[in-house]
Amino acid sequence: MTRLAHHRAIVTGAGAGIGQAIALRLAAEGASVTVNDLDGAAAEATAAEITSKGGSSIAIAGDVSRPEDVDAAFSACETSFGHCTLLVNNAGIVQQVQLKDLSVEDWDRMIAVHLRGCFLGCRRAIGPMLDAKAGVIVNIASQLGQIGGIDLTHYSAAKAGIIGLTKALAREVSGAGIRVNAVAPGPINTELVRALSASWREAKAAELPLGHFGEPDDVAATVAFLASDDARTYVGQTLGPNSGDVML
Repeated sequence: MTRLAHHRAIVTGAGAGIGQAIALRLAAEGASVTVNDLDGAAAEATAAEITSKGGSSIAIAGDVSRPEDVDAAFSACETSFGHCTLLVNNAGIVQQVQLKDLSVEDWDRMIAVHLRGCFLGCRRAIGPMLDAKAGVIVNIASQLGQIGGIDLTHYSAAKAGIIGLTKALAREVSGAGIRVNAVAPGPINTELVRALSASWREAKAAELPLGHFGEPDDVAATVAFLASDDARTYVGQTLGPNSGDVML
């Protein structure tokens, strides 16, 4: 498929899991993809897989909570492909801990990676997009940002912030031709989720109407749709590949 051939994409946290699946899917649909991850070797591996399949990709390591690293990722995209037309803010971390035991440092790091990282990426992207009067931003949130998660207060708060940021930015820039939406996956079979306790995962699966977690490709398909012209009337929306955990 080539419905995304006009896009020059940046995908953060694309060295593994959901981000990797997104990068591979966008490339398979024709986009040139800048693979960004804190783990440079993982980013290189994803980019190499894309190019081995005939796609266009580069890799760059970086911490999305650092403005200079975010700028470096965009500069790399601009040098290799041109200005970013599709930004997927996906980078994230998870930590299972009750609020009473949560340190200020762990709270700050969670907010920095998820919400500050999303803000920095959006801020860097919208200048060239406003000049071009076109662009797409997809922010990866979570269904826990909608309903909350036990032992995941800081994660849930960060993801709720991403949903709010998405709606506000969509109202600011949609009239200028930039579509901003979010995806709020339910629990997905990734290393990040498998790092949570077995009891947490079992309890969560039992709550889901489908009875099981989703796969990274489920999220990637949703992102590819939002990136395409098929989603041209989607603005400020939060789509939920969540196994039924949230029904809107």
